[in-house]
Amino acid sequence: MASLFTSMFNGLSGLRANSVDLSVIGDNIANSNTIGFKGSRVAFEDALGESLIGSGANGGQVGLGVNVQAVQRILTQGSLANTGVATDLALQGDGFFVLQGPDGQSFTRNGQFTVDQDGRLVTLSGDRVQGFQADATGQVGSSFGDIVVSNISSPPVATSAVAIQGNLDSTSAVIDPAVTPFDSTDPSTFTFQNSTTVFDSLGNPIEVQLFYIKTGDNTWDVRAVTDGGNVTGGTPGTPTELTAAPIQLTFTTDGKLDTVTGNTLTLNPLGATQGQSVTLNLGDPLTGGGTGLAGLTQFAAPSAVSFVSQDGSAAGDLASVRIEPDGTITGVFTNGVSQALGQIAVATFNAADQLERQGGNEFVVTGTSGQPNIGEAGTGGRGFVVGGALEQSNVDVGDELVRMIIAQRSFQANSKIVSTADTLLGELINLKR
Repeated sequence: MASLFTSMFNGLSGLRANSVDLSVIGDNIANSNTIGFKGSRVAFEDALGESLIGSGANGGQVGLGVNVQAVQRILTQGSLANTGVATDLALQGDGFFVLQGPDGQSFTRNGQFTVDQDGRLVTLSGDRVQGFQADATGQVGSSFGDIVVSNISSPPVATSAVAIQGNLDSTSAVIDPAVTPFDSTDPSTFTFQNSTTVFDSLGNPIEVQLFYIKTGDNTWDVRAVTDGGNVTGGTPGTPTELTAAPIQLTFTTDGKLDTVTGNTLTLNPLGATQGQSVTLNLGDPLTGGGTGLAGLTQFAAPSAVSFVSQDGSAAGDLASVRIEPDGTITGVFTNGVSQALGQIAVATFNAADQLERQGGNEFVVTGTSGQPNIGEAGTGGRGFVVGGALEQSNVDVGDELVRMIIAQRSFQANSKIVSTADTLLGELINLKR
């Protein structure tokens, strides 16, 4: 009779265990569309066995049912889906995003972020995304904290260098400055002209015109002129030269740039930093160890400028952001400048499956998970950050449905154990009638 009671408790343990299994499966299926969700599975173990008293072949043990050993979290990678939203982030590989909320630090695989009223990168529930901050020059340092990605402007940058590539026509007529003095308003006094824009320390654009004068075989003068209204002491509408003497160029007989003399301009812009020095990079002259072909050349072809660049800019507002694989957040400003705003931190754990769920797709540290190893994405075993994408749940609904059927049948079978033992006990009681 004791064995019949034991079998009832065995069946009861099976009902309890399979009930937990069905609960876990239901949680997995319910979160099959939850961003960054990691499914779980139930691990079972047999209960303590009961020894039978006997000798020889009559001895042995009878099991006392089943227990739930653990609910194990499965941390396999979920598929990535492109969203096109700049603040949506996904992790390809191991690791978690680091968050800071009212209750302290937490971790998540859900990269569905947004920007709050203070310009900080946050979760949809308001927890702040943590990372390494960048300074005003875009250098990412070791300072760890909130990541600010808006309400940022790009300060103006004064031009310090202008690079020019092109060709000066070797067949052009020679102009003798002693006979025909240079006059920026008279095309007969110069051979060729182009213009470029530079910026002062306040970000004001200043147009600079460059006039090229062929002064002899393989020799040229370059004069830099701006309107007098752009500089201190100048007169609006009156050209002002920016060099004390013309820039002098010499070329070899095969058209390569040989020497460059006096290629530095001095600007005294109105209301801005005075004495602004701007270097004209006109090529890599042979006398400096260059090829003589990287900038201006002198071939028998029409004079033309093919490329002009300068390193200054006006002030700009943040136009968009992009996320690099190492987690660096790069801001693209309206003035064309791109600059790092910060870097997303990624944390790994020795036993990540031991983290504790606290709801909202977030986890917290436990004594068995180990402490977080926080650093740069793509290093130290950490995964890479994918911008404009989200990691989907790693739950396979098909697998879960099969597991649910198995758990259901196991639950039914254990209920049969209870009902069968009950029937046998009833028969035993009826023997007394």
